[in-house]
Amino acid sequence: MPEPDQPRGDVFEELVRLRRLGKKCALATIIQVNGSIPSFQSAKLLVREDGSMLGTIGGGCVEAEVWAAAREVMAAEKPRQLSFSLGQEAAYDNGLICGGQLDVYVEPVLPQPRAVVFGAGHISRSLSRIAATAGFATVIVDDRDAFANRERFPEAEEVFAEEYETVFPKLSVNESSYLIIVTRGHRDDMRVLRWAAGSPARYIAMIGSRRKVIAVVQELEKEGLPRAALERIFAPMGLEIGAQTPEEIAVSVVAEMIAVRRNAAPGWRSVSKSIFATEASRAVLK
Repeated sequence: MPEPDQPRGDVFEELVRLRRLGKKCALATIIQVNGSIPSFQSAKLLVREDGSMLGTIGGGCVEAEVWAAAREVMAAEKPRQLSFSLGQEAAYDNGLICGGQLDVYVEPVLPQPRAVVFGAGHISRSLSRIAATAGFATVIVDDRDAFANRERFPEAEEVFAEEYETVFPKLSVNESSYLIIVTRGHRDDMRVLRWAAGSPARYIAMIGSRRKVIAVVQELEKEGLPRAALERIFAPMGLEIGAQTPEEIAVSVVAEMIAVRRNAAPGWRSVSKSIFATEASRAVLK
């Protein structure tokens, strides 16, 4: 377990900084104390993704166990509560044998998910609005300023009206990123998908018929893109709910994004339209 940072910053300030960078962390808080402990109720320890720490809940064996639990909490994205009894054998680093009891609540702190929508047509307008309502920060990218502008996307965090390849380096894509490809044409979709497939994004989706998706996948494979990279893609995108209008399509896609975000039970994939969702649907590519 790494040594905690020297007190040079506020735990909450660091938490906000990490969240803005799109990084996970875990916050451990002493929520209950009985008897004597070498810390105090409400003491906090922040554990970053790389295992480094800020703050302390007293040090020693308890802090080591909490650090390990924090790593698990970040991976599972679910909180845990731990209880400790500091008996005669539970000496802290400072040598105190306190004999008290304490409960520690360890919670994951996740960055706001960001939905980057490539293409600024009718479906994208609905996608941006519905995704924003569902808690996603939205970013719009299109090479046409007549479409990609603040008037059409007032809720978007950022709007780029530039060539796609120019925008790629400006996007901080990480495990809390959701990339949705809804451009105006087959070639533009391929330009974006070629880049997106190599990114660490949590969700990558592309609009289109099964025939179009198969053609795009086969063409990218011919270029040397590995199947494993392509199998991360949700294409055709969205859940099979019979959606027809731009608004309905947007609902089906955002529902799929929520399922990915919340680590929904595996059964939800049976209603995904993606050719990579099940073994049976993947068979069309063999």
